[in-house]
Amino acid sequence: MSTLNFAIIGTGGITLQNHLPGLALCKDVRVSALCDTSEATLEKARAQIGEVAVSTSYEDIVKRDDVHAVIIATPNIAHKPIALAAIAHGKHVLCEKPIAMSAPDAREMAAAADLAGVRHMTAFTYRFVPAMRYLRHLIDIGELGQPYHFRSCRLQDWGTRNLGWRQVKSLAGTGELGDMLSHRINFAQHLIGPIKRMVANVKNLTPMRDGMPNDTEDWVAILADFVNGATGVLESSKLASGRNESWRSLDYVEVNGSEGTFEFTTGKWNELLFGKVGGPGIAPLAVPREFWTWPGSPRDPGVGDPLITFRYDQAFEFVDAIRAGRACVPSFHEGAASQAVMDAALESATTGKWIDLTAEAAAPIRPA
Repeated sequence: MSTLNFAIIGTGGITLQNHLPGLALCKDVRVSALCDTSEATLEKARAQIGEVAVSTSYEDIVKRDDVHAVIIATPNIAHKPIALAAIAHGKHVLCEKPIAMSAPDAREMAAAADLAGVRHMTAFTYRFVPAMRYLRHLIDIGELGQPYHFRSCRLQDWGTRNLGWRQVKSLAGTGELGDMLSHRINFAQHLIGPIKRMVANVKNLTPMRDGMPNDTEDWVAILADFVNGATGVLESSKLASGRNESWRSLDYVEVNGSEGTFEFTTGKWNELLFGKVGGPGIAPLAVPREFWTWPGSPRDPGVGDPLITFRYDQAFEFVDAIRAGRACVPSFHEGAASQAVMDAALESATTGKWIDLTAEAAAPIRPA
């Protein structure tokens, strides 16, 4: 097909900020349909791109013959039914994370997409940060040595404002765990490998947000053992007062190994910190230009805010995988692997016990 036609289901902020700008950079790609249950939200997105088919029913959208691929950016509860409907109609699917409400549901989605022969992708957007990609490369060529430790810390100050559907467990499944820590779980699996066992805790410190009930967690922490013997510590909070939000807040990953230490901060998209074993300490390490954009991406890294525009490479990867007939990076299988850890975290927080993860449940596909 010369032109790929996309439908976007869920036209809120993430679609306006990430998906529409990313698709606009891709050659021979057209957004042909938009869907949202809110007509006002739908109209805001339609006004940004011009005349397209619109509907408040995803069933009407996924069966359209002029739609080749679907992006799902709805509340989490709707991800699975929309994805399965789209797959049943032969559409390629990119889904926001977490892709499902449970690991069995996520694995069902991945299996259905594989069986249908359609491309499937989990929107782990931070995997496209240049510094993250360079760090994976350095680990692959042995600069870390034997992995010893992984740690991540995501601290934001969201106060007690209303978070809409994200503070309703029946719609979101989880709070900070799925919203922010799911990215860092994927970091850990991508950089270090599958998790063998873990213990976790969660806290809801704001049962009311702007006068509305909140039954999701504001804080979560995981202590983990990886299959390869490394340890992991992951923490994430919406209530780190004074830390600000987005790239202005702390989003930190450190890996320690037998040969050295690397530190990665999303606020520094083109820089790592690196220290060699026995050396004087960690120092800046520039990310080579070849890692500034995803391979083949048409994006100019010198245009726009680099702390935002790296996200547009996600759309290119999805489009390129469709055209090449290859697996997307990251696929639904990685989304399911992250979900398995999230499920285990909730079980551990409830029981107070260490939880063992099977290799089948936890190990993501780790393409080079």
